[in-house]
Amino acid sequence: SSPMRFACLLLAILTTGALAQERIYELDEDGNWVLVEEPTEGSDAAVIRDARQLIVDGNPGQARDLLDRWIDAQRTTKSPWYPLALLVRGDAKQASGNEYKALYDYERITKEFAGSDVFPTAVEREVDIAVQYVNGLRKRAFGIRWENAERIGEELLIRAHERMPGSSIGERAIIELADYYYRVRDMRSASTTYELFLENYPDSSHRRKAMQRRVYANIARFKGPRYDGSGLLEARILVEEFASRYPADAEQAGLTDALVARIDESAAQEMLETARWYLRRGDKPAARYTLKRLLTKLDGRYARTVAASEAHRIMDREGWTVEREP
Repeated sequence: SSPMRFACLLLAILTTGALAQERIYELDEDGNWVLVEEPTEGSDAAVIRDARQLIVDGNPGQARDLLDRWIDAQRTTKSPWYPLALLVRGDAKQASGNEYKALYDYERITKEFAGSDVFPTAVEREVDIAVQYVNGLRKRAFGIRWENAERIGEELLIRAHERMPGSSIGERAIIELADYYYRVRDMRSASTTYELFLENYPDSSHRRKAMQRRVYANIARFKGPRYDGSGLLEARILVEEFASRYPADAEQAGLTDALVARIDESAAQEMLETARWYLRRGDKPAARYTLKRLLTKLDGRYARTVAASEAHRIMDREGWTVEREP
């Protein structure tokens, strides 16, 4: 909701490390924080402080006007406070309900001031907006939120991970992106992104969820025996890996031998359908090779499937031989 987004933004403003530098506090003899230094009135630091206070007081429009004038005056000789001014102006735009326009200021920081102290904060702000977009927040146009912004959110999350790989911000960006793909049923992208997440953040608290969803994503990619079943073999390996790491969770989630058996059956059916296709085309050598692979693959595990029984029937009918399971 809008009030919740505004409250989160205010919290972010109040806890931004760079902003805390505008005032200096020290502990007195009684252990209380006492203000010992404040920006000189009329200074650049004071302008930033005043703009920030206007946002907190619920006057983001005034904060933006103040910063517009200050930023325009800095076009030729940029103050060291310039990146921070862009950040606070972006925050003012967000607080006014126009997070899309705020992105212009955040992007300027990431592109022109990558070495500044506020660079990580700007990337984090973009991630916050991206998460809202991929979760359904629509972009405002002509005063109405009607334009789908999921693609914008997707791009922002990709950029954030590229800009801050290995960081907590990059970690959040990539898991949010993977969850988005999973939510919209883009299972190929979900599987790939969860794999990327697991490679880059092996100790993440989200590791268990990522491993589990990667299994489901690979299984969901299989649309039937007439389609590519390459994801099934990977899913089988992932199920066994998850079960070995988290046996209790695997049992609860149904990632057990029973699921492996269903995966084997589906993979075998895909191979059987391929063999039938070769037979319809009159390519008996290819059909025979495929059926033999079905019956011997994975040390004969597929040989216990229903598809394997049909494969034996076809082999017998064609007069082909294969060593049967004892």
